[in-house]
Amino acid sequence: MKPGQQSGGAPAGPSPSLKEVESTAKQRMEKVIAALQHAMTNLRTGRASVNLFDSIHVEAYGSQMPLNHVATLHVPEPSLVTIQPYDVSQIGLIEKAIRASDLGLNPSNDGKLIRVPIPTLTEERRKEMVKRLNHDAEEHSILVRNVRRDANESFKKLLKEKTISEDDERRAVEEVQKLTDSYIVKVDQLAKAKEKEIMQV
Repeated sequence: MKPGQQSGGAPAGPSPSLKEVESTAKQRMEKVIAALQHAMTNLRTGRASVNLFDSIHVEAYGSQMPLNHVATLHVPEPSLVTIQPYDVSQIGLIEKAIRASDLGLNPSNDGKLIRVPIPTLTEERRKEMVKRLNHDAEEHSILVRNVRRDANESFKKLLKEKTISEDDERRAVEEVQKLTDSYIVKVDQLAKAKEKEIMQV
């Protein structure tokens, strides 16, 4: 596109090019994968991990702050996480935030350090987690397909505006379909790996 073309007479601005539509679709699919990875860190496996606490925010200094901004987290043993607040006066608030989360954990503190035992998951709890995981994976697969739908609508619009030929549109639809398939595979792979982690005793 030539530099001066952006400000074309139409108030809505020029339509994106095929490449821009494809590039935007890819970026949006990447974001879906990142969102799924983030959602998965909140699914507890039987092993202690500092990532487990990523979703916990603490009311500190008048605002909600991520737990790892107000404390240092360590995994001294496979079934224990210790949390050392930077400011000891925050210890009660941190403990309260962990109890209020949906992680089902039972922290205790000695005035300086919080200890969070990570109980091994029961068979039933593991199956519940896998169910939730599969639900999350399905929702993110749908989001990937929604990106494909939006891209295809943009291609149709470009064809209607006679910006591209029917061959261009067909090729672009095929490309985005390949992209969609590859991202659905990524969703499945992430879900399978996490399921294996959850079911591992």
